[in-house]
Amino acid sequence: MTLWRQVPAALTDDTLDDAERTRIVARGAAQLATRRAPEGRRATPDDVMDAAFHEFDLLLDTDQARTALRCD
Repeated sequence: MTLWRQVPAALTDDTLDDAERTRIVARGAAQLATRRAPEGRRATPDDVMDAAFHEFDLLLDTDQARTALRCD
């Protein structure tokens, strides 16, 4: 399943534990942050945390954001 099918599914799937849900949604936020970064600039953990909060109502910490960026 592609990431963009996994993210909405993770947001509504009651069978996932919080850690797995957060991991999937954080990867989606990292991908959004990377795509939205101005040309020539890499997305930062702050960009990922901002995307997660504004797009998915999810609060990430810096470590979660960094991990998601490495997976992207």
